[in-house]
Amino acid sequence: MPTLPWTVPTTPPQGAEAHVFASRFETRTLWGGLRFLVRTPAVWRQVGRAPGAYGASLRAQPLRRTFWTLSAWESADALKAFAHSGSHRPISRGLASHMSGVTFAGWETTADQLPVSWEEAERRLRKDT
Repeated sequence: MPTLPWTVPTTPPQGAEAHVFASRFETRTLWGGLRFLVRTPAVWRQVGRAPGAYGASLRAQPLRRTFWTLSAWESADALKAFAHSGSHRPISRGLASHMSGVTFAGWETTADQLPVSWEEAERRLRKDT
Protein backbone atom coordinates (compact mmCIF):
# COMPACT_ATOMS: atom_id res chain seq x y z
CA MET A 1 0.00 0.00 0.00
CA PRO A 2 2.34 2.78 -1.12
CA THR A 3 -0.27 5.58 -1.39
CA LEU A 4 -4.02 5.81 -0.99
CA PRO A 5 -5.00 8.61 -3.38
CA TRP A 6 -6.74 11.81 -2.32
CA THR A 7 -10.34 10.89 -1.56
CA VAL A 8 -13.06 13.53 -1.28
CA PRO A 9 -15.87 12.48 1.09
CA THR A 10 -17.48 15.95 0.98
CA THR A 11 -16.88 18.53 -1.71
CA PRO A 12 -16.18 21.83 0.04
CA PRO A 13 -18.07 24.95 -0.98
CA GLN A 14 -16.19 27.16 -3.45
CA GLY A 15 -13.91 29.56 -1.58
CA ALA A 16 -14.46 27.85 1.78
CA GLU A 17 -11.70 27.80 4.36
CA ALA A 18 -10.14 24.41 5.02
CA HIS A 19 -8.09 23.14 7.94
CA VAL A 20 -5.28 20.91 6.66
CA PHE A 21 -3.61 18.33 8.85
CA ALA A 22 -0.50 16.31 8.04
CA SER A 23 1.17 13.64 10.13
CA ARG A 24 4.23 11.42 9.96
CA PHE A 25 4.48 8.24 12.01
CA GLU A 26 7.48 5.99 12.41
CA THR A 27 6.99 2.66 14.14
CA ARG A 28 9.57 1.06 16.42
CA THR A 29 9.45 -2.27 14.63
CA LEU A 30 8.19 -3.90 11.46
CA TRP A 31 5.54 -5.56 13.64
CA GLY A 32 4.30 -2.10 14.61
CA GLY A 33 4.20 -1.16 10.93
CA LEU A 34 2.17 -4.25 10.15
CA ARG A 35 -0.27 -3.38 12.95
CA PHE A 36 -0.60 0.12 11.46
CA LEU A 37 -1.36 -1.33 8.00
CA VAL A 38 -3.89 -3.85 9.29
CA ARG A 39 -5.84 -1.13 11.09
CA THR A 40 -5.76 1.41 8.25
CA PRO A 41 -8.92 0.24 6.40
CA ALA A 42 -11.18 0.85 9.42
CA VAL A 43 -9.92 4.41 9.85
CA TRP A 44 -10.06 5.01 6.09
CA ARG A 45 -13.74 3.97 6.07
CA GLN A 46 -14.36 6.34 8.98
CA VAL A 47 -12.80 9.24 7.05
CA GLY A 48 -15.17 8.51 4.17
CA ARG A 49 -18.16 9.06 6.46
CA ALA A 50 -16.77 11.77 8.73
CA PRO A 51 -18.73 15.02 8.90
CA GLY A 52 -16.63 17.92 7.68
CA ALA A 53 -13.98 15.82 5.89
CA TYR A 54 -12.94 17.56 2.67
CA GLY A 55 -10.30 15.04 1.61
CA ALA A 56 -7.64 12.62 2.76
CA SER A 57 -4.67 10.59 1.55
CA LEU A 58 -2.26 8.13 3.12
CA ARG A 59 1.28 7.30 2.08
CA ALA A 60 3.08 4.25 3.44
CA GLN A 61 6.62 2.91 3.37
CA PRO A 62 6.04 -0.18 5.52
CA LEU A 63 9.54 -1.62 5.16
CA ARG A 64 10.90 1.71 6.38
CA ARG A 65 8.25 1.66 9.13
CA THR A 66 7.05 5.14 8.07
CA PHE A 67 3.53 6.38 7.33
CA TRP A 68 2.12 9.80 6.44
CA THR A 69 -1.43 11.12 6.48
CA LEU A 70 -2.75 14.23 4.80
CA SER A 71 -6.30 15.47 5.25
CA ALA A 72 -8.46 18.57 4.94
CA TRP A 73 -11.43 19.49 7.11
CA GLU A 74 -14.08 22.17 7.30
CA SER A 75 -12.62 23.16 10.68
CA ALA A 76 -10.19 22.14 13.39
CA ASP A 77 -13.26 21.07 15.41
CA ALA A 78 -14.32 18.65 12.64
CA LEU A 79 -10.84 17.09 12.71
CA LYS A 80 -10.94 16.84 16.50
CA ALA A 81 -14.38 15.19 16.43
CA PHE A 82 -13.07 12.63 13.92
CA ALA A 83 -9.92 11.90 15.94
CA HIS A 84 -11.91 11.33 19.14
CA SER A 85 -14.59 9.09 17.68
CA GLY A 86 -15.23 5.90 15.74
CA SER A 87 -12.35 3.58 14.92
CA HIS A 88 -9.69 6.28 15.04
CA ARG A 89 -9.68 6.77 18.81
CA PRO A 90 -9.08 3.17 19.97
CA ILE A 91 -6.77 2.40 17.06
CA SER A 92 -4.56 5.44 17.64
CA ARG A 93 -4.37 4.66 21.36
CA GLY A 94 -3.55 1.03 20.65
CA LEU A 95 -0.77 1.95 18.24
CA ALA A 96 0.81 4.65 20.44
CA SER A 97 3.20 2.25 22.15
CA HIS A 98 4.45 1.08 18.74
CA MET A 99 5.52 4.56 17.63
CA SER A 100 9.09 5.84 17.81
CA GLY A 101 8.47 9.19 16.18
CA VAL A 102 5.37 11.25 15.48
CA THR A 103 5.19 14.67 13.83
CA PHE A 104 2.09 16.78 13.16
CA ALA A 105 1.46 19.96 11.19
CA GLY A 106 -1.74 21.90 10.73
CA TRP A 107 -2.54 25.00 8.69
CA GLU A 108 -5.37 26.88 7.02
CA THR A 109 -5.95 27.14 3.28
CA THR A 110 -8.88 27.58 0.91
CA ALA A 111 -10.89 24.87 -0.81
CA ASP A 112 -9.54 25.85 -4.22
CA GLN A 113 -6.03 24.90 -2.99
CA LEU A 114 -7.10 21.28 -2.36
CA PRO A 115 -5.72 18.73 -2.63
CA VAL A 116 -2.54 19.90 -0.96
CA SER A 117 0.58 18.32 -2.45
CA TRP A 118 2.65 15.78 -0.56
CA GLU A 119 5.64 18.09 -1.13
CA GLU A 120 3.88 20.87 0.76
CA ALA A 121 2.91 18.50 3.57
CA GLU A 122 6.50 17.24 3.90
CA ARG A 123 7.80 20.82 3.98
CA ARG A 124 5.38 21.72 6.76
CA LEU A 125 6.21 18.57 8.72
CA ARG A 126 9.96 19.35 8.54
CA LYS A 127 9.31 22.94 9.61
CA ASP A 128 7.33 21.82 12.68
CA THR A 129 10.01 19.38 13.92
